[in-house]
Amino acid sequence: MFVDSHCHLDFPEFASDFEETLASMRSHAVEYGLCVCVNLRDFPKMLAVMENHGNLFATVGIHPDYENENATSVEELVRLASHPKVVGIGETGLDYYRLQGDLEWQRERFRIHIRAAVDAGLPLIIHSREAAADTLRILQEEGAQRVGGVMHCFTETWEVAQAAMDLGFYISFSGIVTFKNATALKTVAQKVPLDRMLIETDAPYLAPVPHRGQRNQPAYVKYVAEEIARLRGISPEAVGEATSTNFFRLFKRARPCS
Repeated sequence: MFVDSHCHLDFPEFASDFEETLASMRSHAVEYGLCVCVNLRDFPKMLAVMENHGNLFATVGIHPDYENENATSVEELVRLASHPKVVGIGETGLDYYRLQGDLEWQRERFRIHIRAAVDAGLPLIIHSREAAADTLRILQEEGAQRVGGVMHCFTETWEVAQAAMDLGFYISFSGIVTFKNATALKTVAQKVPLDRMLIETDAPYLAPVPHRGQRNQPAYVKYVAEEIARLRGISPEAVGEATSTNFFRLFKRARPCS
């Protein structure tokens, strides 16, 4: 069994073949998926879809790249997160690659999400791009270790992975780990303990080899597991079992289907 710990099934790319995408998940032994929120405007629609599928879960948050989104508050996020289908807070964090200039608004929004996660008792889904030092500093300053979370689509160094794990965070690998030029990331994937690892697609983005350049989908998370298994000299099934166990350990509100 595999779990896609980060995807965006509510995006327009899946509007025309949503049910086929779910069927493809099942045929590739991907039994669960976490649909990660990127803005509050589309959250109700996303939640409505998740309510109809027992194997899909949701989060609530505003992606750091969404500069023009209306401001949110700790109270609003905690209220929205009270829905039983919501298992985490995010996607939140810092992105110094796509946005530049005075990004204090981004850091403040990040702090609001962390405070909401602590108040709600839910884990965080962290996006960090070219902002590792500030991401780790703010997580520590805001006491994010009280709830933990996941460093989504990890592409940083082993030292950053260690620091994040010291704060109680899991390290999630996407299709990037299958790319030929991702040498440093492959080394990190060999070092992260299996009990601190998750796998994801970030669908519809970052399709792994052999589907690189195509629209990604949750079914393809198996290729991430296969590459990590190859790097570590173990079976894909062992990676799937460990990362699935980790998913339900981290996202305690998520319940496997009986």
